Amino acid sequence: MNGPEIVVSVAPELELFVPHVRRGGGATPLVTDGVSTLGHVIESLGVPLTEVGALVVDGREVATGHIPHAGERVEVRAVVRPQQVPGAPLRFLLDVHLGTLARRLRLLGVDAAYEATDIGDAALAARSAAERRVLLSRDRGLLRRRELWAGAYVYSDRPDDQLRDVLGRFTPELHPWTRCTACNGPLKEARKEDVTDLLEGGTRGTYDVFAQCRECGRVYWRGAHHDRLERIVGRAVAEFGD
Repeated sequence: MNGPEIVVSVAPELELFVPHVRRGGGATPLVTDGVSTLGHVIESLGVPLTEVGALVVDGREVATGHIPHAGERVEVRAVVRPQQVPGAPLRFLLDVHLGTLARRLRLLGVDAAYEATDIGDAALAARSAAERRVLLSRDRGLLRRRELWAGAYVYSDRPDDQLRDVLGRFTPELHPWTRCTACNGPLKEARKEDVTDLLEGGTRGTYDVFAQCRECGRVYWRGAHHDRLERIVGRAVAEFGD
């Protein structure tokens, strides 16, 4: 590019997106082409706009459509947490790589749709827009799709940290044990006699309290993994519950 030169500083928490030569917390010069918007310029640095809370130019906040002028000093700030998302209720859509996070959100009663197969970036972004869901992904390119309604980068590859990240950023209402972890459908109480045919012999003889998904019919009970799930729920409710 051979146009106006601006000076850009990126918030420390966003530096992981930019090339190593631009990291370090300082302001660095950047030559623009004179016609691209500031939003496009920031994305060209590698920072998804889903992670930008404000763009401040010479002390005043501007929109992503601002055209940079020579000598401007640009401050790229991170999203303010908790992040407010327009409309209600708050719902999520997770890409194929975040299955464990999807199941944990559902365990907490958070509406979390999940694509178990790779349907492609365009289809995911279109579903986000059609259903007004916040798309969660670790794919920076996916989060740059123009048809996306709302999105957020998941900063860790560890499920425990991913869950804390999403709950801390969006503070969704938690209603543990009310959603099917397999399909995201709502759960209902189920009488043992009504689900007996769906149970193994050992389960029928050991447990008496059941729940069933209203959509896929899956049956739940307090089985061998319940203590581990209780710990996940307990930590989340203690830190992020009302």
